[in-house]
Amino acid sequence: MGRAFEFRKARKMKRWSAMAKTFTRIGKDIVMAVKEGGPHPETNARLRAVMQNAKAANMPKDNVERAIKKASEKDTADYKEVLFEGYAPHGIAVLVETATDNNNRTVANVRAAFNKCEGALGTSGSVVFMFDHTCNFRVATENLGMDLEEMELELIDFEVEEIFEDEDGLMIYAPFEQYGAIQKYLEEKNIEILSSGFERIPTTTKQLSEEEQADVEKLLEKLEEDDDVQNVYHSMEM
Repeated sequence: MGRAFEFRKARKMKRWSAMAKTFTRIGKDIVMAVKEGGPHPETNARLRAVMQNAKAANMPKDNVERAIKKASEKDTADYKEVLFEGYAPHGIAVLVETATDNNNRTVANVRAAFNKCEGALGTSGSVVFMFDHTCNFRVATENLGMDLEEMELELIDFEVEEIFEDEDGLMIYAPFEQYGAIQKYLEEKNIEILSSGFERIPTTTKQLSEEEQADVEKLLEKLEEDDDVQNVYHSMEM
């Protein structure tokens, strides 16, 4: 298996672990999708994807519908996606993806987390090059109509990097830029998309001692507690 498989295995125990945090993140994704392309999933590919993710996270349908309705209101604040870069203790690179309606608040909170945990917030471009920006799709294996090899051949034009099957379904990883094209292909083939999204996979990782890992985890947990933070990525070997 490749890097994407190992990365997913290491992260999946932590991802979606806090239900309230998950629903908050999806709620913001709904607002951004509606503000960008309107409230109708039939004509808004980004909203369709967010709704699939909401279903995968067991977010109640009523919550999703309320979020779409609220996002359609003119006085609903929009969220801006902002990426922060820095270093945790022991030279571990950290990327923090946020969605915020108050950039000054978010900058202050992220900087404070780095400072309190003996890290250092960096400038734009300081560590992002150490991560591959990927898109991913989790699709149902039932009624797929093809095996892994056939799927790989079908998707070769989309620069797909890895395809593998786990207990959650069939996973597809490709460059970030290929998201729209792959989504369109899967929908046209009537392949059920269970969830999709984006991840930043470190090109290299650094092994630490248990004590050093605890230092880094302290910062990661502090960042993930912030309501403005959507995802946190790092180069520590898990």
